[in-house]
Amino acid sequence: MADRCVMDTSPISDAVKKIAEKELRETPEQVKESVAKLRELIQADGKIQINTDDDALLIVFLRPCKFYPESALALIKRVLDFKEKNAALLDGLAPSGEKEAILSSDVVNVLVDRDQNGRRVLINKCGSTWDPKKINTDQIFRIFYLVHLAAMLEPETQVNGVVVILDFEGLGMKQVSGFSPSFSKRLLDFIQDAMPLRLKEVHIVKQPFLFNAIWTLFKPLVRAKLKERLYFHGDKMASLHKHMDPNYLPADYGGKLPKINYTSADWYPQIEKCKDHIAGAFSSRSVIVFLSLLFFLKIV
Repeated sequence: MADRCVMDTSPISDAVKKIAEKELRETPEQVKESVAKLRELIQADGKIQINTDDDALLIVFLRPCKFYPESALALIKRVLDFKEKNAALLDGLAPSGEKEAILSSDVVNVLVDRDQNGRRVLINKCGSTWDPKKINTDQIFRIFYLVHLAAMLEPETQVNGVVVILDFEGLGMKQVSGFSPSFSKRLLDFIQDAMPLRLKEVHIVKQPFLFNAIWTLFKPLVRAKLKERLYFHGDKMASLHKHMDPNYLPADYGGKLPKINYTSADWYPQIEKCKDHIAGAFSSRSVIVFLSLLFFLKIV
């Protein structure tokens, strides 16, 4: 199964193009108009030093904003602002720096199969699988950040979005004590303000009563938009299946596909290929070599 841990950086299919047109207003004419306007806005700003000749990069920001250039510009500024505020955690971020945490833990994973709507599915095992003494919340966040940068290179993911499953099976006091208010705020600020991907749903599964201790940290920070996309299922996989077709889920979550037999270690080579993109991503001080990376990944 590990050989299926491969990024899909191919151009979107005709079927996905129809979704993009319906949900994102994405037509050749609209793309051309919005890219030109966003380029103009960035150049007029004078502080955002990214390659405005790179249409593919500008489209990354336009898609989650439904091709409204002003909204895309605001998103770019929020991304840069978030990175600046969290410079101590994100400056110098590289796959090699998180390699040991990625290879030795199974806390963060991505399903090899997309769901019924073509969405990428990220798994975060927050229960007994997680040992806070071996991988702390700062490391978990950096891995999240690396994964989201890699996912941004997948055109289909840009259009269809992502789904997150938070698995709290076996949650104990060791894990509860590993969470902190600062981590909660950072994670939710990132998700709600500074992630240029379409977060479609967040599913919390297998959570015991002790989960309430963690939820008290997060609940006050969850805004209305995210709250509408947040679902609590406990051990009732039938509840999860109302949103995610079991034909596309592994047996771990009551699905009809085989149990997960791969970890983040199997995804690491794909993340490593993105190191140039990650090194320059959304820096106000460097030009992003987005097209050269796409060429390296053999999609142009």
